[in-house]
Formats: sequence, structure tokens, C-alpha cells
Amino acid sequence: MFILGSGSPRRKELLAQIGVVADEIRAPDIDETPRPAELPRPYCARMAREKARAVPARKEDVVLCADTTVALGRRILGKPADADEAVSFLKALSGRRHRVITAVAVRQGERLLERDVVSVVRMKSLSEQDIAFYIATGDWQGKAGGYGIQGPAGALIPWIRGSFTGIVGLPLAETANLLRSAGVKVMI
Repeated sequence: MFILGSGSPRRKELLAQIGVVADEIRAPDIDETPRPAELPRPYCARMAREKARAVPARKEDVVLCADTTVALGRRILGKPADADEAVSFLKALSGRRHRVITAVAVRQGERLLERDVVSVVRMKSLSEQDIAFYIATGDWQGKAGGYGIQGPAGALIPWIRGSFTGIVGLPLAETANLLRSAGVKVMI
């Protein structure tokens, strides 16, 4: 059985692009608080591992979990608690480059396969009107860094380097390789 350990509709849609459909969806409930002085990339990898280990599964089941983290320098920008925090994230990202890290963990019994992908994103300089418009869409809710590139915020991002699907929340090339290694049939 293949279990997607994520409640993210985006991850489910991305997996469908490579012909993978979860038999079950079991979103883990873990503490996602960064440790003191924890850097974004190790934090993101730890979150994916902890999520994969938290999903109940039989030893023959394959569990896929992922975590996406937005990093502005050493600062981790998680999912904003409210619109005010989303505004502060957007102001911090405005006119700057930042990193989007997505870590993927695939567990089968005690075996854990993992990979992380780092992409660089540049957000245009945002006016107060840009920010107000985007916040009003509600698209920022539940998204690391307070934005989703696949939605209206795509108009705010003129340049990326790396994996577009990784920025969305699941780097498909790397995920397909991990799933194949775990014996899951992948269309491409």
C-alpha cells in the first residue's frame, strides 16, 4: 500500500502528474517548531523525516512525506499564523531572493530514503497595493513563507532557479526516483 503522509492537495495533484495515486492519505500531526539556532535546510529535512516516522504503517507499506520551508538567509518563514504575519513575510521577501527548500522522505519499514531540493526565488518589489491584493485572495493561508507560486503569487515572482515543482511542494524528478527505489510504480 502507498500512503501519502500529507494533507496538501498540491502534493496529491503533483503525484498524479507522474501517475501515482495514494491508497490512503494520513497526514501526520507533529510539532513543527524549529529548534534554537536550527538552520532552514537541516530543519526541513528533519521535518520530512519526523513526518514519515509519525505516519502509522505496516512494514511493507510505502509512506511519502515532505516538508517545504521558505528561508530568508538563516531565517525560517513557516506558515503564517494570520494575515498580519503573512504581510510581514511578504514585506521581508519583497524585492529579494530567497530559498525554497523541499525535503522528501520515503519510508518502508525501517528503511528511510530522503532527498532535499533547494530552489532560489526572486520576488519583485511589492507595493502596499500588491500586498493588500494578495492577502485579500486568502491564497497565503497554509503556505510556507505566506505565498504559493502556483496561484496568484506567481505574478509576483519574475525569476526562479531550481525546481518549480519543488517550490510548489514536491520536487517530482527526485520524488519519482525515491518512489521507484521503494518499489512504487511511477508513470514517467
